[in-house]
Amino acid sequence: MKCLIVDQMHSSLLPLMAEIGVLADYQPKISPEEVLKIISSYDGIVVRSKMNLDQQFFEKATALKFVARAGAGMDKIDVAAAAKNNILLLNAPEGNSNALAEQALAMLLSIMNNLANANLEVKSKIWKREANRGYELSGKRVGIIGYGHMGKAFARKLSLLGCQVMAFDKYKKNYGDEFVSEVSLESLQSQCDIITIHISLDSSNRHFIDEKFFESLVHPIWFLNTSRGEVVDTASLINALQEGKVKGAALDVLENENLASLTAQQTKDFDYLVQANNVLLSPHVGGWTFESYEKINQVLVAKILDYKNSLL
Repeated sequence: MKCLIVDQMHSSLLPLMAEIGVLADYQPKISPEEVLKIISSYDGIVVRSKMNLDQQFFEKATALKFVARAGAGMDKIDVAAAAKNNILLLNAPEGNSNALAEQALAMLLSIMNNLANANLEVKSKIWKREANRGYELSGKRVGIIGYGHMGKAFARKLSLLGCQVMAFDKYKKNYGDEFVSEVSLESLQSQCDIITIHISLDSSNRHFIDEKFFESLVHPIWFLNTSRGEVVDTASLINALQEGKVKGAALDVLENENLASLTAQQTKDFDYLVQANNVLLSPHVGGWTFESYEKINQVLVAKILDYKNSLL
């Protein structure tokens, strides 16, 4: 079995692939155009974020049997085209769910305690204790939208900190467990002090969080998004911040993360987020730790091995 690896990966991947009898062709500098020229020679491909695997790709990948996504999201992969061509899709949310949960917790504690703003003030010799008084996380009602690996990992940590955690997932039923109570979206909007987003991006989820969503909130919340930027309508979030419906926002993702290609409206929105003292930004690093970099390899290789064994 021959597998093309097109993104930079942790050095553990090649020996792990060798252990399960997969011939790995490691080409992290290859261009998407070059991939299309040679992909017909491979049984599998490991990708991270370099390229979109669209209909054209799958038409060229005549021998392909599996795609292994080094991460959780599948938004760069045409899932329907893969299914049409009987190609197995693998991902590794188990490898970075803890990392993302820790990132989300850090961002939440920061916005609830004004840490980013307080840090800048003190470094500028501005000493304001009362203006930077924060809120305790313990006892707060937290709503998780999307209860997959990421949502559950965050819920586990929140429950240990004395939070009342509830979750809404439109794709699942009977998912309540020792960490969360299963609720409707309306119940979550009416009860929660904090709402955190953990849904994948697909055509039905783009701008899932919109003006109507914020208008349905019963009282002000803290808002987190560590999933995908396009599930949130940035303009609606900004309106909610300006109107006080959102006390503070922590965003690890943006609608357009190529900051050199922002439209005029995106530039205006980005400038607001940058200048707002109650907004915390990070460059899509949730789930991207030194530890998860290696764990993702372990999860992917284990799944590839399971696939190989299923062929016996």
